[in-house]
Amino acid sequence: MMISWEMTAMLDFIKEKTDCWEFLRSTELPIFIYGMGDGAEKILRVFDMYNIPTAGFFASDEFVRGHYFKGHLVHSLSQIEALIDDFIIVLAFGAGYESLYNRINDMAKRHTLLAPDVPVVGDGLFTYSYCMENADKLQKVYDLLADDISKQTFADVVNFRISGKIEYLNACTFPRERIFTDIIRLGDDEEYIDMGAYNGDTVLEFADITGGKYRRIFAMEPDTRNFRKLTKSTDGMERIDLFNAAAWSDDTALTFSDRSGRNSKLTEGGGVKLKQVAALRGDSLSENATFIKMDVEGAERHALEGCARSLKNGSKLICALYHRTEDIFDLPLLVHEINPDLKLYIRHLMYIPAWETNLYCVPNTNNHLT
Repeated sequence: MMISWEMTAMLDFIKEKTDCWEFLRSTELPIFIYGMGDGAEKILRVFDMYNIPTAGFFASDEFVRGHYFKGHLVHSLSQIEALIDDFIIVLAFGAGYESLYNRINDMAKRHTLLAPDVPVVGDGLFTYSYCMENADKLQKVYDLLADDISKQTFADVVNFRISGKIEYLNACTFPRERIFTDIIRLGDDEEYIDMGAYNGDTVLEFADITGGKYRRIFAMEPDTRNFRKLTKSTDGMERIDLFNAAAWSDDTALTFSDRSGRNSKLTEGGGVKLKQVAALRGDSLSENATFIKMDVEGAERHALEGCARSLKNGSKLICALYHRTEDIFDLPLLVHEINPDLKLYIRHLMYIPAWETNLYCVPNTNNHLT
């Protein structure tokens, strides 16, 4: 596409003009992929599209057992460093634990390390040209954001997703404990809907923050094994309703890939352990929800549509922004369309790649940030 001066002037917060894929295609250094599994599979498919060669794979020392991946013997980093002076590392998995996060940053001090952005769900790549195609939407979200931290976080995440450079994520990482002091202020009469409740971790976090003082909790989790964990972890809690169901825009039944863990998701095609699950609107669960959290593996748009009444009434919201390529601009714009009076914040919590980038929404009367 033709990139006009108006586009580049509009998106002046975008500093990275070269996609990580183009950089990798043009480099003469050998490229080693750190990690295996789904992430590596997705990256390799893009490598094939761009004709990017792979020199090999390596894993953390505790996972190196003399095995092969895609015809390559899997090495440790130290084995590669003993043989090759200079090479590029491509990260192929997510790192949210502090020890692993620090290990990756230590690697980045010794080698060029990129964490390419590939969507968790759906297709498309977040490239510079993709940003230009969606320039008006990206700029509108930037302009709508309620504080400078949100604007800088948005800019850093966009630049990271184009370039794969983890320094952008390091620059905008926000302390998790400040979310419920700086942005989301919970009272003692909240009616909480947890969409994608997983094993109950966020339900327990909510109960802890409120000191057990709340009106009611509705927790939704479609994955069978996760739902059992959710049931066990919340056993004995009062005023809580559990639903082995997915969040959606209508009350219906949907096909679900029951993979256990955080990778379970709604699907339209083939997969493993496919099953039919109930799907419910948030507005069907509660007429008076005051706080909604959704992390629903790519179904966030539908889930938001199913919570339209609650959002129009001023419910507070936490919504994942990282499952689909378009989520980072599509979901904030949808929330703003549903209720223009909600204040929009974006924060990135400690994670490489940008899988903990979330939208936080509060009514004007709930928040004192400017």
